[in-house]
Amino acid sequence: MQQTGALAQLMRALRCLPGIGPKSAQRMTFHLLQRDREGARQLAESLLQALDKIGHCRQCRTLTEGEVCAVCASPRRERSLLCVVETPAEVFAIDQVTGYQGVFFVLNGRLSPLDGIGPAELRLDLLEHRLQSGEVSEIILATNTTVEGEATAHYIHEMARRHAITTSRLAYGMPLGGELEYIDGATLSHAFNGRKTF
Repeated sequence: MQQTGALAQLMRALRCLPGIGPKSAQRMTFHLLQRDREGARQLAESLLQALDKIGHCRQCRTLTEGEVCAVCASPRRERSLLCVVETPAEVFAIDQVTGYQGVFFVLNGRLSPLDGIGPAELRLDLLEHRLQSGEVSEIILATNTTVEGEATAHYIHEMARRHAITTSRLAYGMPLGGELEYIDGATLSHAFNGRKTF
């Protein structure tokens, strides 16, 4: 049976979430409408409130309710250390687990000429301005290890080099608890070539 009207519209709307296909959207729709209408109402209200209140930090470009996020506003952060990430989710992950005390710059994407995403779309002019200020002494490149992520890291490294700023790259290789025979060749090669003294 083909669904129409508000039911079909809700199913289509839920498919905008990552990893949610037609079946998952249908399951969520029926759950919300049959078993958790109050939860559905809270979800709708929270989404609307978030859309109205949350924007981008004017300094690092992560998601925040204010003009400046809590990380950028903190006087305890080391402003000379700048970690460049692709998404606000990565700011959250690094800040929660690593004990990192520097500041961030969020690209909100990565260079991808085939998709029409160049330096202007990532607002690398804002990053360039921060580098020119003389405040930053080291950039930590924490872009993903995809082809686009590597190209983005290389581009930013060249920017930093023009300003005589040290760049470092997150280490990557074998996962903790991984077994050699199950690790893909590229990962194993990077881990082997990036080995450290024990």
